[in-house]
Amino acid sequence: MSEIISGYDLAGTGLYMWLTFGVIIFAMISYAMERISLEITSLLILIILLVIFQLPHLWHLLGGPDANILLGPTELLAGFGNPALISVMALLVMGQGLFQSGALEGITEKLSNLANKSPLIAVGLILVLAMITSAFLNNTPVVLMTIPILATIATKAGIAAPRLMMSLSFICILGGMTTLIGSSTNLLVAGVINNSDAIQIDFFSITVPGAVLAGVGVLYVIFVMPHLLKSVSGKNDEEREEQTSGKQYILEMRLKAGDKLVGAQPVAGFFPELTGLTLRMVERYGETFLPPFEDFTLNVGDTLVMAATRPELTDALSDSDHPLSSLAEEHAEGVKPGNIDQPTLAEVVVAPGSRMNGRSIYQTGFHFETGCKVLGIQRRSRMLRQNLRDIRLEAGDVLLVLGSSKQIQGLRSNRDVLLLEWSASNLPNFAYAKRALTIFGLTVLVAALNILPIVVAAILGSICMILGGALNIRQASRSIDLRIFLIIGASLAMSRAMESTGGVTFLSSNFIEVFEGSSPAVMISAFFLLCAITTNILSNNATAVLFAPIALGLASSLSMAPEPFIFAVIFAANCSFATPISYQTNLLVMTPGGYQFKDFMRAGIPLIFILWITYSLFAPWYFGLY
Repeated sequence: MSEIISGYDLAGTGLYMWLTFGVIIFAMISYAMERISLEITSLLILIILLVIFQLPHLWHLLGGPDANILLGPTELLAGFGNPALISVMALLVMGQGLFQSGALEGITEKLSNLANKSPLIAVGLILVLAMITSAFLNNTPVVLMTIPILATIATKAGIAAPRLMMSLSFICILGGMTTLIGSSTNLLVAGVINNSDAIQIDFFSITVPGAVLAGVGVLYVIFVMPHLLKSVSGKNDEEREEQTSGKQYILEMRLKAGDKLVGAQPVAGFFPELTGLTLRMVERYGETFLPPFEDFTLNVGDTLVMAATRPELTDALSDSDHPLSSLAEEHAEGVKPGNIDQPTLAEVVVAPGSRMNGRSIYQTGFHFETGCKVLGIQRRSRMLRQNLRDIRLEAGDVLLVLGSSKQIQGLRSNRDVLLLEWSASNLPNFAYAKRALTIFGLTVLVAALNILPIVVAAILGSICMILGGALNIRQASRSIDLRIFLIIGASLAMSRAMESTGGVTFLSSNFIEVFEGSSPAVMISAFFLLCAITTNILSNNATAVLFAPIALGLASSLSMAPEPFIFAVIFAANCSFATPISYQTNLLVMTPGGYQFKDFMRAGIPLIFILWITYSLFAPWYFGLY
């Protein structure tokens, strides 16, 4: 062992550079495949990097020569105190404050009224407002607040929701490209660059090129993208119901004495009583039985985990002879007479920042709080084979809930979930809404005028949101996405390791060698495309942090101003259009729009290439490289 280690120069940087590259490759594969949770992957990255850079110390303890540690824990973990990361978290809190107070729903209510007179104008206005708002606010709350009203207006205008939902997400992403605080990606790149003292990126530094890219992108989204999604969007409501009927929910039922399924036996491996449903597993005293079922009898106490589409569930609940009808009967038990009207099924989406995130349905107390019973859960990324009580909810999960119409209407004001397809309702607390809007407006103004640094303004604004009653401390803490926090912290550690080990110089020089003899415009174009591809594989935040120092290295090697390469990183890292998981707003619109994974590729990849070509043509002219 000692002979092997002694063959390497533990005091040099070569070994650490290649080990760092290995960690980055592991990160890209693990983040893309998601076999390991994003949080665990981020923690593993940090642990591996910490151990790698302690090798000289460990080698010295084993009797080897003493050597300096290239990067200590303080340097590697400094990213968690990075002003850009703190700014992102503070802005998430402010966005949640606007969402919790319903500050923007007054506008959507007016648009809903306008939709009664001119639906098409209302659709255009709400998309324009969403884009403008996204330039100054995190995209997630903007999309969350816009989805319900857009669905209502689309119905009144006779436009299928799939035509608009993906457009909403893409337009919000494009709007976020136009100012420094429009996207966490912008802030992170600015944080890395501003620390290097190469250039300073201010509030409106990216506005001109960002507006050009956004303008071209919006033209594509409005005039071209609907034609690419004809197979999804060109259907009436009945056809759409048929199209989306294949989406299955996971539900469970525990058999009690007297249930119709007690004593049932399979025929050819399946239970004929469960017509239209798929029995995925049976749990009996901790033991799991999977299909096909042979010589098996259902007993009292068995837990049945089934899969069914919404139409199938509706039929089953409506049929008094169907075994599943007991679920609806259970819901009605114990409710005072006069409080029950027509039972209603509804779909709700678990919101980002919801207290339900990371908890099982039973731990959330959703039934006791709302009176609504969760019948099933749907997760777009994969089909689950677990009991409902074991499933940890995630943002974007769709819950099928049963309740009276009054109880379902009550979900409109529940900020933990987003009720799909409901029209705007009056706000119960306009005082908090106005207060939240005032705080947000002043924060943006102070940051835009450089009166205070963005990180100071954002922290001050988020504290004022809490003190002003727009949200409480628990809601604020839930709005801080742990995955984003850990991914950014791990990415900053990898970025710091690349810089310190010479990885940035190595990659920059090799990139220049590949394009030797090419003009700077060609190099900028190729660099943009590389970043855009990576952001759809890795993540927008990780791509931004990793490529920012490489951009500086390229500019330095070519003796060029760094702005063309830095802006390429900002805009390319925002090109998260090709997959639903590459950007949170894409995931949010996936269910209400009835999209499949391939729909994002079909509509998103052309947009990426259009923005790449636009920047490749505009940047050399804008930065005077011709």
